[in-house]
Formats: sequence, C-alpha cells, structure tokens
Amino acid sequence: MEPDIGQLTARVERDTLILREVEAEIRKVIVGQDYLIERLMIGLLVRGHLLIEGVPGLAKTLAVKTLARTLHVDFQRVQFTPDLLPADLLGTLIYDQRSGEFVPRKGPLFTHLLLADEINRAPAKVQSALLESMEERQITLGDTTYALDDPFMVLATQNPIEQEGTYPLAEAQVDRFALKLRLDYPSRAEEEMILDRMLVERSIEVRPVIDRARLAQLRDLADAIYLDQKMRGYILDLIGATRDPAAAGCSDLSDLISFGASPRATLFLARTAKAMALLRGRGYVIPEDVKEIAPDVMRHRIGASYEAEAEEVSTDDLVARLLDRIEVP
Repeated sequence: MEPDIGQLTARVERDTLILREVEAEIRKVIVGQDYLIERLMIGLLVRGHLLIEGVPGLAKTLAVKTLARTLHVDFQRVQFTPDLLPADLLGTLIYDQRSGEFVPRKGPLFTHLLLADEINRAPAKVQSALLESMEERQITLGDTTYALDDPFMVLATQNPIEQEGTYPLAEAQVDRFALKLRLDYPSRAEEEMILDRMLVERSIEVRPVIDRARLAQLRDLADAIYLDQKMRGYILDLIGATRDPAAAGCSDLSDLISFGASPRATLFLARTAKAMALLRGRGYVIPEDVKEIAPDVMRHRIGASYEAEAEEVSTDDLVARLLDRIEVP
C-alpha cells in the first residue's frame, strides 16, 4: 500500500524546521560550505558514517565540532597519529587487585559522535579498530561484547592521500562510510566573510537543538520517504553498471573500472536519496535526488583501473559518465 504523499510531504515540511535550526546554528561558525553542512545533515538522518577529505584549513574539524554542539549527545575527538594504538580507541582490560578480576576501561569509541581527525595519519592496525563499531555498533574487549548506544556516528577527516605521512584506508574500511565528501576552497566572497568574522578571535555561542529522541523521530521520517519502484530500478541500474559496464551499454568504461560498488552502495544510495528528498521538503524521491548524492555514495566504492589512472580519469569522472549514460525513469 502506497503512503499518502500529500500527508507525508506536509509532515516533512513541518518536522524538518528543526533541521533548519541546526543549520542556522552551524552557520554562526561556518561560512559557506553549503555542500558539507547538507551532507552532515544527511549522514545524521541515514545513520551513516562520513569521510571528509580536503586540504588542511577548510574547516573540516570545526564543522564536525560545531555539529556536535548542536546535538544533546556525547562527543569525543581522537587525533589520529602514527603512534596511536588500537587500545587508545577501544579501551582495555585493567586488572583489579582487590577483586582479582579484569575490569574494562572503555575508550573514546564509547560515545555517540566520534570525530576521527586525520584518520589517515594512523596505520592500518589503528584504522581497523573502527571496523566492528562502524558496522555492528558494538565493541569487543576481551571475551565481552558491548553494544554501543544509539546514535553512534563516526565523522572522519583526512588530507589527500598524496601528502607525506599518510596511510591509505583499506577498501573494507572505506566501504563502511556512507558518504565520502571532497571539499574545495571557499570562494572569494566567502573568504572575505571569513575575514570579517574570524579576524578577531572571539567565542561564538552555539546552542543544542536536537536531543536523541528527536533525532530518532527525524530518522524514522527519513525512512518513511516514498521510493517508487521505478526509482529503485534506477538505483539498481546505476550500481549494476559499475560491476558490468558492458551489460549496461557502457562498454567503453569496462577497461576503466577495476571493481564495482558493493551492496552497501545500493542501500546507502537509496537511504541518502530519501534524506535528500526530506531536506528538499518532499515526501518522495525524484531522479535529481539520486543523481545529486550518487557521487558521494559511489566515489569511494568503485576502483579506477591502471588504464583510468594513465588517462587521468578519476572515480568522480567515472560516476559522472555513468549518470549521463544510465536512462532516468
């Protein structure tokens, strides 16, 4: 049974006013970066983790910290460094001489919102400490598994991999991020606003807007956004084309893609398209929602072949070509 789209849209228009309040609080601190702020909202709504890439100084860390200040949730920041250990994230077991037992000392991963700052500054053994918590929302210490409280969200920042002193994230790690964002420099007008606002250092008050119960309601609303069967087919066609370009009529891309997107891409493309529709004030998904969010969902889930690298074709270029080729319903 299809939902009443009119009633759903009316509810969306009413209930998402609080998201506008969150955005307004963030914009007290962050100038411009509309793309980043909107994707932070989408990540909250779809229960997804975000990987934010950009050169130093683009307000990646500041934006995440400001988002945390707008929410009534626990927040932890971990600065990833080459000498970090997995126990520095997970915690460890401490021997209690009085009881003669090992007791857990929980690490910073036991939180609601985790900022993994410069995640690619730490080696693979530290990055892998996040795998269980990101996928299963649980952490194992010794022989005991602890469920993480809801919400749990990892917001990781990283500098471009070409920079010295960085470690590439493994495919299994990257695939757990719902979105990978790529930030660019601000415009001249935005940078002038940054000068006006930040030239003299001062404290900017940001008030908490959303508590955990209200966030859960907004997430349920995002889940309720209507996704037509044709739109589901469009999403499946897009993801399928990354795995078998020739079958999708994109045979010229076959030599440029070394591996296609995982089933997580299918799930998150559908969920984030719903969240995009919600932010646009609609109770239903349209093709533009899918096309707008697709690069963020897919750019880290497909592999560019050696031929693509030789021709300087990026994964963003590959996604753009697929979006141009796959027929829109």
